[in-house]
Amino acid sequence: MTVDGRTIRLRLAYEGTRYSGWQTQPGRTTVQGTLAAAIHSVSGEDVLPKGSSRTDAGVHALDQVVAFTTTGNLDAATWMRALNARLPTDITVLEAVQVEQGFDPVVAAVRKRYRYRIHDAAWRPVLQRHLVWHWRGRLDHGRMREAAAALVGEHDFTSFETTPSTRLSKVRTIHDLVVSRHSGPDDAADAEVWIEVEGNGFLHNMVRIIAGSLVMVGAGRRQAEWLGQALEARSRPAAGPTAPPQGLVLVSIQLAAERPPRT
Repeated sequence: MTVDGRTIRLRLAYEGTRYSGWQTQPGRTTVQGTLAAAIHSVSGEDVLPKGSSRTDAGVHALDQVVAFTTTGNLDAATWMRALNARLPTDITVLEAVQVEQGFDPVVAAVRKRYRYRIHDAAWRPVLQRHLVWHWRGRLDHGRMREAAAALVGEHDFTSFETTPSTRLSKVRTIHDLVVSRHSGPDDAADAEVWIEVEGNGFLHNMVRIIAGSLVMVGAGRRQAEWLGQALEARSRPAAGPTAPPQGLVLVSIQLAAERPPRT
């Protein structure tokens, strides 16, 4: 029996190295376009799946939430198997469930968490080069952590958005901002600095500009209090550079229905 208007929600992981971001673009290979082609190969439908986050070119994801509507009779489990059989090896479906019609992954996303990885050891990260930013020189992650505290909370983040911008409101809330050291992929102790940011939403390149600004502090080029001053300036030139895309990964997306009940 054909089911009319069946909405399928996916959770995707992908390495963004060879993609021009999530959103489909004429003449370019994108994650959205590649997924749309896989959906067409399964059901013959021309469907453009909608994602919670429009990751940029070269940015990765461990948990992108996507939804599309199909008029076919395949259940969610079959969609997961069929799509994974057709998607390239740098994209995978982690989960597929049927949800209510009208589900919008953008509206449903209440929190997003991103991680930015910086490799600051003396050697180049050969096997992980597409997943980290290699910084030549040891970073002071303690100073970076001190500076990061100024960004937690609800603020106008104009200084941390690529210009020009069409967004009317620059106000966003950062719930958590953690700077910590981690071992590298070869188990070398303290080879990487990780910046993890969780918020209710992000402006264009906001996380990468935060990362680039924190690196300026960690490298000793700016004082820790400078980051708060850059925030208050509400001007893009006041903040630091935009970190390169390959170090950024979308770690998780929390949906409204998944919020824990109040106690």
